[in-house]
Amino acid sequence: MATIRKTITLTNQQGDWIKSRVEDGQFTNESEYVRDLIRRDQQRNSELEALRAELIKGEQSGISSRTPDDIIKAVIAKKK
Repeated sequence: MATIRKTITLTNQQGDWIKSRVEDGQFTNESEYVRDLIRRDQQRNSELEALRAELIKGEQSGISSRTPDDIIKAVIAKKK
């Protein structure tokens, strides 16, 4: 995988935080920590997009004719 170099500006507090994560041994260097944050953000964004798509799908499916009791019974039956 090709890499590119980026320059970022952080506050002293942010820089110290990243440094402490590396010193704690959780990451081997500062770049690894930043890449981990980006991967987590990408995963979170992917999950949110999937949730949004499902919400839109639900809204577009219309109103259910089932009662709340019917829905609860169906969930219980599905769990068995």
